[in-house]
Amino acid sequence: MKLFGTDGVRGLAGDFLDAVTVLRLAKAAGIYFKKFSTTKKILVGKDTRRSGYMIENALVSGLTSVGYDVIQIGPMPTPAIAYLTESMRCDAGIMISASHNPFEDNGIKFFDSHGDKLNSKCEEEIEKIFNDEEILKDGSAIGKDIGSSKRIDDVIGRYIVSIKSTFPKDLTLQNLRIVLDCANGAAYKVAPTILDELGADTVVINNKPNGYNINEECGALHPKQVGKIVKEYRADIGIALDGDADRLVVIDEKGNVVDGDKLLGALCTFLKNEGSLKGDGCVATVMSNKALEDYLNSHGIKLIRSSVGDKNVLEEMKKNNINFGGEQSGHIIFSDVAKTGDGLASALQVLALVLRSGKKTSEVLNPFSLYPQILINLNVSEKKPIESIEGLEPLLDKFRKKGIRDLIRYSGTENKIRLLLEGKDKKEVEKSMNELVSFIKSVL
Repeated sequence: MKLFGTDGVRGLAGDFLDAVTVLRLAKAAGIYFKKFSTTKKILVGKDTRRSGYMIENALVSGLTSVGYDVIQIGPMPTPAIAYLTESMRCDAGIMISASHNPFEDNGIKFFDSHGDKLNSKCEEEIEKIFNDEEILKDGSAIGKDIGSSKRIDDVIGRYIVSIKSTFPKDLTLQNLRIVLDCANGAAYKVAPTILDELGADTVVINNKPNGYNINEECGALHPKQVGKIVKEYRADIGIALDGDADRLVVIDEKGNVVDGDKLLGALCTFLKNEGSLKGDGCVATVMSNKALEDYLNSHGIKLIRSSVGDKNVLEEMKKNNINFGGEQSGHIIFSDVAKTGDGLASALQVLALVLRSGKKTSEVLNPFSLYPQILINLNVSEKKPIESIEGLEPLLDKFRKKGIRDLIRYSGTENKIRLLLEGKDKKEVEKSMNELVSFIKSVL
């Protein structure tokens, strides 16, 4: 059974992700983590989905059955789990969340003792144990070796203090009116508290989760509501988080969504000007617009591209000793202050940039123009290896000679191929995309 995807284990709660599967996965993960155990403790948090109760109880049963003591902390952002796992000296941390997906889905994300997401090799080891009846049976604890669990409700304060400490001491949010969309998700308590304690005039929306309304026409995936309220309240900026608060979308004072690549560019040059950018570099994914690369290069900053996924961004950052990177979708990583994409930590850096600049949000977060880019998804009957598709490479070479950048990849979850073309000449990009779509349809 294939479990792990691009970001942990995710699927329809009660179907792919049912109680039996989760319990078995917890046992497998517990057996794996025991190889490196120092404290025999694992931290478990979740977002606000109704199915989180079922999954949490199954996780606790599986982990205690192999000898782990479990600390349950309830609804908290994913980056809080990464931070608290390390600060509370746990062997591992587990977050129950399907991030920006609708409430019917749920997922499980694993962190090691340092608060880092597991790499693919570790995930493969857990999956191997999951599929081995003998290892699972031998790993079961008996008698006094069976673990325990307890719920702690006051750790929210630790995370709030850690996030507030990332905001410059000489700045205050007292002169800013901010619209905050919590997506009825995991940050519904934490996010308003942080902004209020820093002095902001905060208009909070979608902070009343009921188990079913997480990400429902709100949050980072649906920022239009924030834009409307920003204009209505004449706010300076809008901040939209997703269900587990590891993603950030910013809305300017005109109610317009700030493009993710422009946000990365503005933040990266801000860090360099502040003298806190390491390695004179930034990591973004293969999806980022080439205009971002050219803009950064013009400021003496190199752009390194990774595969899609904030985990892959972080790996490239570590490899190149770089402390800033992200995805255009809103996962932004300041590795000096967070172990993973942290919507709240990123929001405070954006607010610091706006305050330092003395300009309006629409001015400071619009540092360059994007190149025309077209992305098309096509259904395919089979996923032939892309490198084996006869005639594709010569066609792409023809496009590249015209200055067009390409990215061809399959969806990780559906029978779809994703086609991306980008260049400075919009008409040439459109013409090339029509040619590429016709070719793909003929061969797949």
